[in-house]
Amino acid sequence: MANSGFFHMVRKYKEIIPLIGFVGVAAVGALSASVYFLWTKTDVIINKSGNPEPWENVNPSKSQKFITINQEWKPIEELETVKKMMK
Repeated sequence: MANSGFFHMVRKYKEIIPLIGFVGVAAVGALSASVYFLWTKTDVIINKSGNPEPWENVNPSKSQKFITINQEWKPIEELETVKKMMK
């Protein structure tokens, strides 16, 4: 009955309720950001054997940052030349 000690402490010290709320919100936010980056970003790799060179599939005209403000994304000419030579 270790849980009864926690609830007893919360009932006795009501000032820790906001602290528990803030820590809970921070934990949910960290978990949701991790899941978001895991499923939507191309620089996060789960299966290394399925695609050994994932950086080849990154679109240089698409921003890879979480937030981008007033920044233009243009393909690098030298990189495009090398890609054409490798194909």
